[in-house]
This record gives sequence, C-alpha cells and structure tokens, in this order.
Amino acid sequence: MRYTQMTDQQVDSMLQTIGVRSIDDLFSVIPQEHRLQGRLNIPNGVSEMEILEDVAALAGRNADTGQRVCFMGAGAYDHFIPTLVDHLAMKGEFLTAYTPYQAEASQGSLQAFYEFQTMVCQLTGMDAANASLYEQASAVAEAVLMARTATRRDQVVVSQAVHPDTPQVLEAYITDLPIEQVSVPAGQGITELNALAAAVDKNTAAVVVQSPNFFGCIERLDDAARIAHDAGALLIAIVDPISCGLLKTPGELGADIVVAEGQPLGIPLSLGGPYLGLLACREKFLRRMPGRIVGRGNDARGTTSFCLALQTREQHIRRERATSNVCTNQGLMALRASVYLAAMGKEGLAEVASRCVDKAHYAAECIAALDGYSLRFEAPFFKEFTVRTTRGIAKVLNHCHEQGILAGVHVGCWHENLSDCFSVAVTEKRSKEEIDRLVKALETA
Repeated sequence: MRYTQMTDQQVDSMLQTIGVRSIDDLFSVIPQEHRLQGRLNIPNGVSEMEILEDVAALAGRNADTGQRVCFMGAGAYDHFIPTLVDHLAMKGEFLTAYTPYQAEASQGSLQAFYEFQTMVCQLTGMDAANASLYEQASAVAEAVLMARTATRRDQVVVSQAVHPDTPQVLEAYITDLPIEQVSVPAGQGITELNALAAAVDKNTAAVVVQSPNFFGCIERLDDAARIAHDAGALLIAIVDPISCGLLKTPGELGADIVVAEGQPLGIPLSLGGPYLGLLACREKFLRRMPGRIVGRGNDARGTTSFCLALQTREQHIRRERATSNVCTNQGLMALRASVYLAAMGKEGLAEVASRCVDKAHYAAECIAALDGYSLRFEAPFFKEFTVRTTRGIAKVLNHCHEQGILAGVHVGCWHENLSDCFSVAVTEKRSKEEIDRLVKALETA
C-alpha cells in the first residue's frame, strides 16, 4: 500500500466537510500541554541484534511481582493463576481467539464465549451476560447508556467510593450527550445513603455503586437498590468477581446491571492490561446490552451448535440503530477467565475469597497495632483496606520498596482529603511470613 501526504487543499476540504475550521479545532479536546511541539525526535535505525540487546537491557530494569511482595491493589490484584490457565489459553486454537465475521464457522470459540457468559451469570446472579468488554470503567459507561435507553432519563448518580477512573471514563463517554453525572459523597468509606436518596429523583436513570469499593469497604447494595427503585431508576453494581465467591451476589441484593473487572480471574497484571470487562443484566434489558451475545441451539441435524444471537455494534448492519459502538471483544481474556472459573469451581472460588478475607483482616489488625498507623474506615472490608499514617506516605512506601515490598497505593493521588492514606490489598497469594515482613517494614519506616 502506498501512502501519500495530503495537500493543503485536501486538508481544507476534509475539515470543511466535517465542519471544523482548522486542525487545532479538530484536536481542541486534547490539552495543549499534551500535544507534540515540533517534530518527533526519532533516532537513526539500528540492527535487529542491537535492538534486541537494548530491549533486553530495558526489560532487565523492571521488577515484577515475582521479585517483589505485592500488596498493591486499587483495581488490579496479584491473585494466583493456575498453570492450567496459561496452558489452555496459549493453545494455538485459542491464542488468537476472536469472534470472526463468519462466527458460526468457529464453533470452538463460540462455545468458549457461551460458557464464559454462563459462568458470569452464575457469578453475579444475573440472567444474561455478554462476551465481552474491554475493562471495568468502559463497561460501567456502557451500562449507564443501557440504563438511559431503558428508562429514557438523563441523569446518573455515582458514588464517590467507586474507582476514580470510572467517573472520568464515564464523563468522556457522555460529554456530547445530554446526560448529567451527579456525585454522592462517601465520607466514612461507604456511600452516604441519605445523600444518595437526596440526589436521586424522577430524572435519574441509574445509581452506580461499587462493592467492595475503591477503599475496600463493603457497601449496602440492597439499600442502594431500594433507593434507586423507589425513584424508578436502575442500580448498576460494580463488584470484585472474587468477592462473589463469599458474599451475596449483586443479583440477590437487587442490582439490575452488574459490572466487574475480570482481571482477578486468571489474568496477569501485565503492566495494566489487556484486562476484561464483565457486564451482566436482568433478562428484560438483554436487547440493550453492548457487544455480542452467544446463544446455543441445534443445527438441521439436531447437533448442539452455537451462534451469535445478538450483535449490537454498528458495523453489523444496525448503524444508527446500534445500542453500542463497541467494536471487538476480549476473546482471549474471556477464555482465561472461563478456564480459571471452571478450574476453581464454586468451592474453589469460595476458598480463595475466604483466604483473602482472613489474611486481609490479619494484616489489618497487625498494622493498626503499630505506632503511627490506623485503619481509616470502620466499615467491613473484603481483601483491601485503607491505612492512615503519621509517618509520611512517601517515606513509608519508599522504605518498604527498599525491603522488596510493594506496600500499597497512595490514595491521596485521587482523593486530596486522604493524602495521609494508602490502601493495602491482601490476596490468597500472600503468606503469613510475607504479611509479617510488611508489618515489620512499616514498623521500621
């Protein structure tokens, strides 16, 4: 393929066609400080051998969770991944798993996605799930758009205890839509129900609450559901899928749409992605779901077969009638989650969740007993909790890092009023010896 540079006349014609006066106007949504000033500083080419040596040297400077004890969380967690997950997901039949445009020709991939949907429904207590979305934040945005079309309302109420990335991504989605995002405080680590009830009105399409939330605390989803439903709104619940092995499912607690980050289900941290967005809902909202939904039936010979039952994206002919512009699915990540859930089973997932709770509470008790440390919130928590320190966040975290321990995430990066706090996540991987090492490092910081 040959590429040619556009002439000034062609550029002007293009801008005129799309209704923009200049290139600067076209990219006006990008802050000036983030735009390239001048030309790219691209060095001269080097040989393959030289570039491989350079990449190896750069990679050697990284320290992964195999070399550090990881207590970091805030949305990405160091859970144990059975070797079975890597073994099956790396098979050639699945390695490039993607829903092809002639999907029914790939029965194996469709069956894998169908099993994924089934297990997500069982996990969340919902009637239907899709396959699949990119990650939690954009899945929440898609859920909000679902709620808007279902209720024909233009307001969404979001708890301040959800992951801070979520309202930012949501705002990017709705910036050109007549949708108002209203924030509700969570002063004591959980959503203030009185403030929530005051914020919800007849124009509210959905209430968005996360449990366990960004601070690690467990929310009263049943109360949030009651407040939403009394006003004719929907409850969008964001959950940790591992917590569903121990806590009541969001479906039991009254959620209408459930969203989750699938990373804990057999997906490595991988420097932040690719991850997996889970989205499930009650049956009456099935036709408003984004992405793809795989169904099971019988072919002309009576053999069990799988097909794309619903395809809501605009490329699949629907165009302006499409319910979403999601253009792909995380097929390989969904496969990993399917293998993980099938391998663990209900009892295995419950055991993982139980170990997370026990180890996290042991760590919290030990840390809270140290001079200069205390738990910031009193609400019940699952595997993550927020610690306040008087010793200086930077000094504490840097000291632990020098001891080979990633002690936690500075919460003040998102919440200024919590500048003296950091969150600690304890998964089933952390041993008592590792937790004791963390406590000792904090004590000597």
